[in-house]
Amino acid sequence: MLSVSTIINAAMPALQAYVAAQIIDHVVRALQQPDIWAGMQSTAPWLLVEFGLLTVSAILTQLRVFADHTLNTKLTHYIAMRIMQKAKELDVQYFEDAAFYDKLQNAKRQAEFRAIALVTGVFAIVQQTITLISFLVIVITFQPWVALILFGASIPAFVAQGRYSRLYFRLLTWRAPEFRQLRYLEELMTSDKSIKEVRLFGLGDPIVDRHEQTFTSYYDEDVVLAKKRSLLSVAWGMVSTFSFYVAYAWVVWLTIRGTLTIGGLTFYLAILRQSQQTFQGLFNSVNWIFENGLFMTQLFEFFNLKPIMPHTDNAQPMPEPLNEGIVFHDVSFRYPERTEWTLRHINLHIKAGETLALVGINGAGKTTLVKLLTRLYDPTEGSITIDGIDIRQMDMADLQRHIGVIFQDFVRYQMSLNDNIGFGNVVRINDRARIEHAADQGGAAEIARTLSQGYDTTLGRQFQQGRELSGGQWQKIALRRAFMRDGGILILDEPTSALDAQYEYEVFQRFRELTQGRTAILISHRFSTVRMADRIAVISGGELVEHGTHAELMANNGDYARLFEMQASGYR
Repeated sequence: MLSVSTIINAAMPALQAYVAAQIIDHVVRALQQPDIWAGMQSTAPWLLVEFGLLTVSAILTQLRVFADHTLNTKLTHYIAMRIMQKAKELDVQYFEDAAFYDKLQNAKRQAEFRAIALVTGVFAIVQQTITLISFLVIVITFQPWVALILFGASIPAFVAQGRYSRLYFRLLTWRAPEFRQLRYLEELMTSDKSIKEVRLFGLGDPIVDRHEQTFTSYYDEDVVLAKKRSLLSVAWGMVSTFSFYVAYAWVVWLTIRGTLTIGGLTFYLAILRQSQQTFQGLFNSVNWIFENGLFMTQLFEFFNLKPIMPHTDNAQPMPEPLNEGIVFHDVSFRYPERTEWTLRHINLHIKAGETLALVGINGAGKTTLVKLLTRLYDPTEGSITIDGIDIRQMDMADLQRHIGVIFQDFVRYQMSLNDNIGFGNVVRINDRARIEHAADQGGAAEIARTLSQGYDTTLGRQFQQGRELSGGQWQKIALRRAFMRDGGILILDEPTSALDAQYEYEVFQRFRELTQGRTAILISHRFSTVRMADRIAVISGGELVEHGTHAELMANNGDYARLFEMQASGYR
């Protein structure tokens, strides 16, 4: 549809100018004849032709609007889907890198708008080129030197605009960190997660001021560039206008001499004006595509990012059920671009069906150990095996499908209660009986009974009729999400940090039942919880310093005993 309308619209200006010239000449001749109706009869067919051209042009314009709208909608959706698909493929370490977020910011901010502009710009160039060719044939046939001065005067402006397109691209690319900071400050002022603290600490003015300062640093540089670009455009625009009036004067002179008719005067003036406008428009479209193309390279760079962690071609299946358990073989790890080690020489065997508690101060490396087991990262040194199989030889999706995890910073999905639990096992997300069974195991069913639409109630405040929950209620739901997994490994990172004492007691009274037949890893700072594990491993400074039962570690009188006594003293 766009192609057809583009070609037909391209031929319209020359046809309309020609028909208008014929109408004027027929009117002039009619004025010289005594028979008015004869003059009208000779002019009427050209009026009908012009009416037909205008009607076709109007229809094509609306078809173009419709085609642009549907194309824009589809293209916007397509790019959003491609960005999400690429994000799904990339490793977690990308999302913990500021440089990656600059790439993502540039891709997301410009991609949809620039991609649409590229597509429409290509069609505009095609239409302008066809129109220009028809004008060139007419103008060159009329007077070659007129074509030379008209079109030659537009070239310097084209070159200058291209240079400023590159400068503008560089400005926006360099400023990606500032744009991300602006979005972050806006989020702080408009999010329910931060607004309470912002108000109570009186952070509104400082945040608004910082937003203004960050914006001004970019804006001042942008204005300087825009002023230079505008001044240059005005200067070269005056040159183009002067060249047009030279050609204009020549056509008027020919008409006064009698070489051209009044209709010819009208025809050539329309052609000259429109040819120069079309030539300038073509240059502007080329520059526009060039500028948009520069920004689109950022989207393509994002799409060209590759997963860093290797994937094996002959993947081993995840053992089920486990027999030997999980073994960390001299595992060391440091995060990319860092020199310090987060974990060092970890040797640990977690037996099948055993519950192991990980203990240590914040930053000791406990959660990092879990990230390695779930292959969010790979060890820098050493290996991790499950039933003797290196997890790097397993299919990553299959491995992660068999592990139920709740992290301390679990996600609060602004979706239905059904989804918030069902996301733990997306294969069974529509299995309401399975979801209700998971909810019944630990308090989430009570939450469902208090909601107006039960499991179909939207949680959170971001959408209409959403119901916000307390921190403890959100954590109960996150626990049920972890238990939705059918896999044999369960990992709970601070699973009761937001729960009240009574519910925490109820959870761990049933802990054995809930972990029956599973190998469980429990991270907690609450020693009343930790002592329920079969064994306890103490991580300090990224190293495994102790492991054993609660009784054994208390008898050793080491780090565990010291931390236990410090916490216990607070209850005496």
